[in-house]
Amino acid sequence: MDQLADDTRLGSRVGAGLLVALGAAFSFGMSGAWARGLIDAGWTPGAAVTARVWVAALILLVPTILALRGRWGLLRRNAGMIVAYGLLAVTATQLCYFQAVAVMDVGIALLIEYTAPVAVVLWLWLRRGERPTRRSILGAIIAFAGLVLMLDILTGARVDAGGILWALAAMVGAATYFVLSAREDTGLPPIVLAGTGLLLGAIGLTAAGAVGVLPMAWSFDDVAFRFGTVPWFVPVLAIGLLATALAYTLGIASTRMLGSRLASFVALAEVVAAMLFGWMLLGQLPAPLQLIGGVLVLAGVVVVKLGEPAARPAPVATPV
Repeated sequence: MDQLADDTRLGSRVGAGLLVALGAAFSFGMSGAWARGLIDAGWTPGAAVTARVWVAALILLVPTILALRGRWGLLRRNAGMIVAYGLLAVTATQLCYFQAVAVMDVGIALLIEYTAPVAVVLWLWLRRGERPTRRSILGAIIAFAGLVLMLDILTGARVDAGGILWALAAMVGAATYFVLSAREDTGLPPIVLAGTGLLLGAIGLTAAGAVGVLPMAWSFDDVAFRFGTVPWFVPVLAIGLLATALAYTLGIASTRMLGSRLASFVALAEVVAAMLFGWMLLGQLPAPLQLIGGVLVLAGVVVVKLGEPAARPAPVATPV
């Protein structure tokens, strides 16, 4: 009976984790469509992403303080992890990705960054000895075949060596996000890790703009979308609140429920969400091959889930 109860609780945890992970993926996925509207209105990508992270950091500031409830020792004990999360999982990922798309096709840059799940699997294998199953490997192959079709890179895109290196650096940052988000031994509530990491990321992006590494330009003109024209602050608030503050909080929570390997593959649904919001906000309809790619991505995620080794019930965290 005890084993049955443990299995039931574990199944409920995984089911809830999948729903939260999909929520995170769809929240992240809307960022591109909102940002494209800003960029078309005269914003540089660097200015758009810096505004995005600052809005999210300020939104999460009060909830972060309340979640700590005076337990400032948690920040001291986890200072190294928080700095790594803010600088690698937030700042480096965003900065390196925009550096990559400045010199190479967006599709190839995205594909390279979305090899992060493979990096997570390799990290867990080499670091913890968690060897992936054959079914997980097959699921990865199916998912990335889908990504190739969805990102439409089979039509002769140009390749830049420097851009590839920047995109690989973005991939490392994305993999760091999943690995660090999965840690449950820190005592940090998900919203605290998200809030402090985003604040450090905002500071890092601002510093990169101040020294000229990240070009900054913005406009206060109205922004046009498929449904009509809105003031500039509407997409800024949407991308900061929904596509960043909510997305990072849900992403960390789901990664702790599912583990970094499975959460990183479920996050591939972000590509599907990005296309959906691209159609809804910008009127960009995917081609038939891209739709087939989306189906393959989802199929690959299912195969990876089926290939996951049986997990043991997660220990109950002791209040600090």
